[in-house]
Amino acid sequence: MKIGIVDVGSNTIRLLVARREGGALVSLREEREHLFLGEDVERKGRLSKGRIEEAARCVAGQTRIARSLGAGAVRVIVTAPGRQSSNGDELVRELAAAAGAPVNVLTADEEGRLAFAGAVAAARSLPSTVAVCDVGGGSAEAVVGTAEGGPAWTRSLDVGAVRLTERFLAGDPPSKRALAAARAEVERHLEAFAPPLPHAVLATGGTARGLRKLVGTELEADEFDAALRILGKRSSVKVARTFGLHEHRARTLAGGAVILSCLQARLGVPMNVSRAGLREGAALALLDELVASAA
Repeated sequence: MKIGIVDVGSNTIRLLVARREGGALVSLREEREHLFLGEDVERKGRLSKGRIEEAARCVAGQTRIARSLGAGAVRVIVTAPGRQSSNGDELVRELAAAAGAPVNVLTADEEGRLAFAGAVAAARSLPSTVAVCDVGGGSAEAVVGTAEGGPAWTRSLDVGAVRLTERFLAGDPPSKRALAAARAEVERHLEAFAPPLPHAVLATGGTARGLRKLVGTELEADEFDAALRILGKRSSVKVARTFGLHEHRARTLAGGAVILSCLQARLGVPMNVSRAGLREGAALALLDELVASAA
């Protein structure tokens, strides 16, 4: 069966149409639109009517694409914008009406677990214990567990790439002083962060994908330092043009890099950028539900 997942996040709204073949998830179509809902949430505490209407239009279009490709079930998932906005319920109502499909506002724990499932399922080989780190626009999740047993430890940080940029990284490019202040803020959120130490770490989400274009697929201290040197010397417009990024992604990439670098230092293992994560985990969960309901 083909299914569709529409992922409404702080930076983008993304579509994944997929099916399972031989136990593996196969992507059939992906779409992306940048709407920057997280900016409204951070600046105003709520989503403007215009942003909600834009989101509903986008979700309606992506669900139409999924159904035109034969998706038998479509699910809309909402991450930080639904949790952090004071009018998240209004967003959910408008999205449900636009999509004609269920809309689930994920808890931070659910978001982390689905990202873990998606990243782990796509990995070719893993050691006994693995961590998955997913940095979004409004929050960051870290999950430690095993491929066989699933998540055993989850934590969410109420700080993401958009939030950190809006609060600390106003300059374009950001100054060394601003980057140091941003790092201190992330470390404050990590004061009680005491995970079981993994043998491998997968990084997923838009920040990780962006950093892959700057410094490659393996991320540890040297790579983060190199990325932040680039981002501290060039404007977001130049970064976007040089590395093939959306300008808004380039603008928030330094904030996301600071978060990931702090997580990597605490976990003590190099990060490998995963091409799969939240949407793939949500797709696998929906397929499992459909199989169970048909049994």
